[in-house]
Amino acid sequence: MGLLTNRAERSEIKPGDHIYTYRAVFAYSHHGIYVGGSKVVHFTRTESSIAGADGDGDKLMLLNLSSSSSSCPNFPDCGFQQQPNSGGSGVVLSCLDCFLKNGSLYCFEYGVSPCVFHAKLRGGTCTTAPSDPPETVVHRAMHLLLQNNGFGNYDVFRNNCEDFALYCKTGLLSLDKMGVGRSGQASSAIGAPLAALVSSPLRLLMPAAGPVGLAAVTAGMYCMSRYATDIGVRTDVVKVAVEDLPAYI
Repeated sequence: MGLLTNRAERSEIKPGDHIYTYRAVFAYSHHGIYVGGSKVVHFTRTESSIAGADGDGDKLMLLNLSSSSSSCPNFPDCGFQQQPNSGGSGVVLSCLDCFLKNGSLYCFEYGVSPCVFHAKLRGGTCTTAPSDPPETVVHRAMHLLLQNNGFGNYDVFRNNCEDFALYCKTGLLSLDKMGVGRSGQASSAIGAPLAALVSSPLRLLMPAAGPVGLAAVTAGMYCMSRYATDIGVRTDVVKVAVEDLPAYI
């Protein structure tokens, strides 16, 4: 792994690692916790969350995220989740092959410096927050897999697969129910257009800067907004034991 990519080989990942892969030609990424034995615990949509999605685009993305194989030829328990008769809890056990769906494997980085964080321009690849020990991470993931309420209701922006993996790795949960979640790719999706919107009036105040200067200002605002929402920097997060999680979600 390096500044340009977090690409990893299967032989490099260990139980407790936060892994991800890209879907729909790098349009978005899907995240999970590797628990060993070629198995991944991840958070995806339930049937009710698809029915409640606002637009066709959201529904399509949720459908893509949800399709864990229930007919895996290699692992009979691939696709296991609680409450299958009522649409599932959303926390799913999949084999690594079904999780990746022929995509490449990437490993999320923890405890990076602010400089490294800013150097990785794409959100959803790293955080400044440190990871807890691997055995604690695996315990959280498996505990949530076996709970009927799982990780709560899936929400693309406030409670998604990356939020699940971040919680399993750090135990940190945001107290702000109305703001953006802990997900780096969600904050990037919101931060980029917001930075462009805020920087537009600056065109009137700094005409001599030209398009290059305006682009630099917009990029700076984007980086600042993404950093401000990082789980390692935010002040609205608390450490929550996995056994106490239902009271917070």
